[in-house]
Amino acid sequence: MRYEETTQTVRMNTTNAVCPIGEATGKKNISESKIPVLSCEGACIRGEIARLAAGIVSKKEPYGRGCHGELITVPDSAIARWIKTAEKVVLIDGCFLRCHGRIIENIIDEEKLVQFDALSHYNRYTDIFDYEDVPEKERKEVAQSVADWVLVSLENVLAGGPCAPVRTKMQFGAGCG
Repeated sequence: MRYEETTQTVRMNTTNAVCPIGEATGKKNISESKIPVLSCEGACIRGEIARLAAGIVSKKEPYGRGCHGELITVPDSAIARWIKTAEKVVLIDGCFLRCHGRIIENIIDEEKLVQFDALSHYNRYTDIFDYEDVPEKERKEVAQSVADWVLVSLENVLAGGPCAPVRTKMQFGAGCG
């Protein structure tokens, strides 16, 4: 099956609302020069593992957990300013569809965005949708493995090391780290 490359515009209502904790977090992360970590938030097991891995990575220095919802829908918020002005932005996508990557690439400069395909690392659960069909302990172990892989890969990237991008836009699949 062949898919043509197309673009799609999504319209949303504007808001003057801000998230108070998002404002405080965004300002703090700007002042501390944290590197934002975003992730797939898909409903399936692959999205859940990416989300859990991003949470683990974001607890390490110099990273912090970013909110793609604010980035996309509240573009003048402190969280959005932090993500847009960061030196690097890490994105852990859940699978080969790269849903978040394809969206975020239109917001973040491509040389700043470092993307990871979590599924290419652990290569399981391709026949499971519901994350609850994988025991919690196993989900956490796989997420930790993804987080470890991402952190090692990021060390190489930030140090200018030998870990080569899979594609031209700093996207990592299996074999990096």
